[in-house]
Amino acid sequence: MTSIAIVGAGPQLGLAIARAFGSHGLDIALISRNRDKLDGLVGKLTAEGVTAAAFPADVLDRDALTQALKDAATRFGGIDVLEYSPVGTFGSTVLTTPADTDPSHVQQEMEFQLYGAIAATKAVLPAMREAGAGTLLYTTGAGSIDPVPQVGNVNAAAAALRNWAINLHKELDGTGIQAAHVGIDVSIGMSVVPGFPTARPEQISPVYWELHTTKRDQAELVFSL
Repeated sequence: MTSIAIVGAGPQLGLAIARAFGSHGLDIALISRNRDKLDGLVGKLTAEGVTAAAFPADVLDRDALTQALKDAATRFGGIDVLEYSPVGTFGSTVLTTPADTDPSHVQQEMEFQLYGAIAATKAVLPAMREAGAGTLLYTTGAGSIDPVPQVGNVNAAAAALRNWAINLHKELDGTGIQAAHVGIDVSIGMSVVPGFPTARPEQISPVYWELHTTKRDQAELVFSL
């Protein structure tokens, strides 16, 4: 049996990714801060015949994140796929333009995006190296590639995560382990920027399955309409 750990398991894209992999028989480990929301997602997946379990942890708490991934590996006999896409909230995320950005504005996003991804990876990569197989997928908005001034601090951290993920792909070449970045160039579910294209999460989730299966040589895929 194989399994995927989805870190930052949101009710939209996280659930769609879980369904995409669960429909192919993978067990699902959902990791995010809110236990009640996780339990709701597990209930939906279970009702659809997918084996899933919740492992609450805040990505800013490195020890808790590492322990959640270890618990998931114990529960499912290992983690074969890691998908990292923590989503901030408008109430907790300060958005700044490049000129108005203080170091602290970027530091918080680096903790959330890059450093959390590194911690999650270090928790699962040794076992993947031992097995000679695995998939590591990291999600950002497409501002990591083509930044926009209104979210300058978020884009800077996302670009750092993208750079690190693509570099990890290069390092792991030939090991049997796929690492890749997914850039999402749309609003998910509902439009938050007038005129910006919107896609359903179910339209986006196949990208992850492709990187895990048929496009393992690619370091990056960008979803756009």
